[in-house]
Amino acid sequence: MNCLAVSSTNLPEFPTLFHLLKDYPALQEAMHFILLWEDVIYSALIAFLISIVCYFGAKKREMIPHGFQNFLELFVEKLRKVVASVLGSEADEHVPFLGTLFIYIFVMNIFGLIPFMKSPSSSPSISIGMALCVFARVQYLNFKNMGIGGYIYHMSGSPKNLLGWILAPLMFPIEVITQISRPVTLALRLTGNVMGEHALISIFALFSILVFTFDWLPFGIPIQIPAMLFGLATSLIQASVFTLLSTVYILLSTPHHHSETH
Repeated sequence: MNCLAVSSTNLPEFPTLFHLLKDYPALQEAMHFILLWEDVIYSALIAFLISIVCYFGAKKREMIPHGFQNFLELFVEKLRKVVASVLGSEADEHVPFLGTLFIYIFVMNIFGLIPFMKSPSSSPSISIGMALCVFARVQYLNFKNMGIGGYIYHMSGSPKNLLGWILAPLMFPIEVITQISRPVTLALRLTGNVMGEHALISIFALFSILVFTFDWLPFGIPIQIPAMLFGLATSLIQASVFTLLSTVYILLSTPHHHSETH
């Protein structure tokens, strides 16, 4: 049995539980289907686990929180302060969406550090799906706050004089490309970093097995542990970057921002 698997991008990665089970003849047909939808299955599992944790954390809410409820409320309050530093008074409207986005991405990022698990965020399809959720919300806010005509006017550069109207046909496609490029860059940044992080950890693990395995030691020296600690930090950073950029995109669609720019 191989100690490392190969992802769809031909990068090495740790074998997941499904990769280990696919060698059993009785499960081969089922495993073929499961491996095809592996990223979706893991992302759904993570969403379910997060929901369970939040349910039990908020099940017995008390006026004076303690224990796990106190931890959750402290976390939400810290997250709200970060969002409020960007969105100001409109933060409360968007904290549920942005907070869920941050928690979901962070847990997905670190899930691959658990033995026989996988980080779904290393899959382009999952990252693109989350980026499209941000894109859809931002476009909804643009149409809601500006209307169809106002949004087209904004996309045309908000012309106020003859020169502005002359440049409007040029500004409109540029703004369309800008809007489309935002979810693309969000997805590619997250996927590339998480994929590279887990590939690095896998290479270190393979190197420790091939080089640092001795007769008196039945296993290799785990030199991948420092890389895993680094991966834990980068997982937090990538979740923060994705969420903060999403927050900025939402800020650009708020009425207060448009009244200042106009």
